[in-house]
Amino acid sequence: MPRLDALLAEGTSTVEIKSGYGLSIAAEIEMLRAARQLAQIRPVRITTTWLAAHALPPEYAGRKADYIAEIAIAGLEQAHAEGLVDAVDAFCEGIAFSAEEIEPLFARVRALGLPVKLHTEQITRSGEAALAARHQALSVDHFEYATEEDVAAIRASGTVAVMLPGAYYMLHETQKPPIAALRAAGVPIALATDCNPGTSPISSLLLTMNMGAVLFGMTVPECLAGVTGNAARALNLHRETGSLAHGMAADFAIWDAEAPAQLVGRAGLNPLYQRVFNGEVTHG
Repeated sequence: MPRLDALLAEGTSTVEIKSGYGLSIAAEIEMLRAARQLAQIRPVRITTTWLAAHALPPEYAGRKADYIAEIAIAGLEQAHAEGLVDAVDAFCEGIAFSAEEIEPLFARVRALGLPVKLHTEQITRSGEAALAARHQALSVDHFEYATEEDVAAIRASGTVAVMLPGAYYMLHETQKPPIAALRAAGVPIALATDCNPGTSPISSLLLTMNMGAVLFGMTVPECLAGVTGNAARALNLHRETGSLAHGMAADFAIWDAEAPAQLVGRAGLNPLYQRVFNGEVTHG
């Protein structure tokens, strides 16, 4: 609740919440139940993502395939039956899971009619963007070590590249994502806080935009699109929110600012005047 309230106070209308830290069926499902409850007690749109394929608990050491089958897939089926899952994510890296290990999970996801996402190319160049493209993933997260080949693959699949500068900053990373290649290819670029206790304990979307500009060289329009229209596309919500148009939800923020650049260039200042969610003023 404190993290959500901080985001809402900056004008955010929609928040994606992922599981991934329980690593048991009961704990993963409990996270998504709690996430769903937030939308009942705050004026916000919550989407939930099943990320059980995030790390390997000690009791499954050396048995990744068993973990995928017994926890990630079996738990997904239970969570989906409860109506708790909007999308399914997985972490594809040397320290996590390979594409071959994730494939059975994604096959089951598609059979259930759910969209997929992928954490990949964060720590090393794994080439697993091809997995995301093959399954027409909504998004790929991090993407620092992606090559032009990876960019071409996700461009063809319509996948959004989600930049997470908070994790880059907190981990003292030096490999920057290929913004120029993504820009040249016309791949939609989103920005997100990646708010999590391990690598990006950041609950400010304004600060995230500032980091996107300062650390990654994104332009002001790219930063603003990254937290609105492109962010909505990464959540498969672009037909509902993320832009001001006829038939869309009336979600918007009014700022005490003279120019859009002030929303990106300032750090530590929140110039929100009013937040409007579904046509109703909730802040200001």
